[in-house]
Amino acid sequence: MELSGNFLKYLSLVLLTAQNAVFILSMRYVRTRDGDLFFTTTAVILQESIKCVLSMLIILYQEKSLTAWLHHLRDNIIMQPVDCMKVSVPSIVYMLQNNLIFIAVSNLDAAVFQVTYQLKILTTAILSVIMLRKVLTKTQWGALVLLFAGVAIVQLQPENINKAKIPVEQYPIIGLVSVITACIMSGFAGVYFEKILKGTKQSVWLRNVQLGGIGAVVGYVTMELSDGAKVREKGFFFGYDHWVWFVILLQSCGGLIVAVVVKYADNILKGFATSSAIILSCVGSIFLFHTSLSKEFCAGATLVILSTYLYSKFVPPKPATLPVLESEKEGQS
Repeated sequence: MELSGNFLKYLSLVLLTAQNAVFILSMRYVRTRDGDLFFTTTAVILQESIKCVLSMLIILYQEKSLTAWLHHLRDNIIMQPVDCMKVSVPSIVYMLQNNLIFIAVSNLDAAVFQVTYQLKILTTAILSVIMLRKVLTKTQWGALVLLFAGVAIVQLQPENINKAKIPVEQYPIIGLVSVITACIMSGFAGVYFEKILKGTKQSVWLRNVQLGGIGAVVGYVTMELSDGAKVREKGFFFGYDHWVWFVILLQSCGGLIVAVVVKYADNILKGFATSSAIILSCVGSIFLFHTSLSKEFCAGATLVILSTYLYSKFVPPKPATLPVLESEKEGQS
């Protein structure tokens, strides 16, 4: 049993590191290559739908019978409309955040995006203090200052240093605004979701069913408002190929992988996984997109990796009555 636990711990960490790095690089590729670009709003709908289906399958495995599974979903979703309304808030925010991530990666280098997106640690921490009365150690506050400084230094790199030959026009300012807004949304939705989880008995898998289902519906409305006419003209799956499906599946599975990490590993090891993903994204950008990393980028990325490690390592003890859900809600971002 011990060996099984250790195996799952390290396997989940390797999968989380690979998922973070490969997802960013793959998304960057499908948004900057030659050919027809898919509609990001349709991709978000599919991401939410797949996440919902996968979570339902996990619940089915836990319930061990179709009848018990149907009763479980009925009792906790259909018979709990008010509860579903509460979950709709983070669901809508997550859906909008996923759309912004596509916009950000379309306009920022993969490595720059990966580093800047770590600002979600800062927004989550600040909102946790405000909304959940969470207490941070002095080391954690120092780590947050390092994080902000590191991201700022990355943005100061020379304009022409990351210019790679790509067939689509990019707007770095739009990308930066999009990723910062996504970080704020990630922090708010994550903290709100954590508050819901702490106040109810429903499992994180059931909550993922609610998040995915509501997110898919809201995503469809968003698609109709922003791309409705184009989607009807060109088709829902316009621009799709195996790479696009790969990116969608990676994003859908990300939160589920984090849930496994939470169960078998801890925040310190998760911090190492995040830092490793940043390094892999940087290396991948060099080889795949012929990106040149400036000394400003290297210095800033180093500070971000260090801050991630410090913030994860020096976690204050939590009250025994509260479940450890910090990483679970981060996995939704």
